Amino acid sequence: MRFFSEGLQEWWVKLILLICLGSMIAAGKDTRKGAICALLSWPIADLLTNILKKTIPLPRPCNDPALGDLILRIGKTDSPGTASAHSANMLAVAICMLIALRWGGIPWLILAILVALSRVYNGVHYPYQVVLGWICGAFAAVLVCMLYDKIAKRRAAKREAIEAKPSN
Repeated sequence: MRFFSEGLQEWWVKLILLICLGSMIAAGKDTRKGAICALLSWPIADLLTNILKKTIPLPRPCNDPALGDLILRIGKTDSPGTASAHSANMLAVAICMLIALRWGGIPWLILAILVALSRVYNGVHYPYQVVLGWICGAFAAVLVCMLYDKIAKRRAAKREAIEAKPSN
């Protein structure tokens, strides 16, 4: 569970994700949509969780004196735990992949669920903080995918209008 919670700290995990998303952008229209939307939505999800953490700072279980060191698996942190950014970011990516790839997005959803569970298991977030993170991630993903579709339709309409013009 530690890996799912802290895996992105490793350079090789970042490299694998970068190669995966780069390959998806190069592979085709549907995979390109999923990858581009994912690359745009996770920073938005992260921003939303950071805004919540700054506005409504709530404690994390690892810093709760009532719990002691019972669930301290990763270490204490000074930042508030209001909404889980890890959970938000991974669900944003998963939803983008589900929208673009349908059943092909299931592995991303499983990864997002494992990351969310690891945040609770490792004592860095309460379950409600993971759910709040998921809400932020889902909002960001749906917003970005809707904008992507709107832009794609406008570009297609423009392309059709150019092709329909008689050449002189």
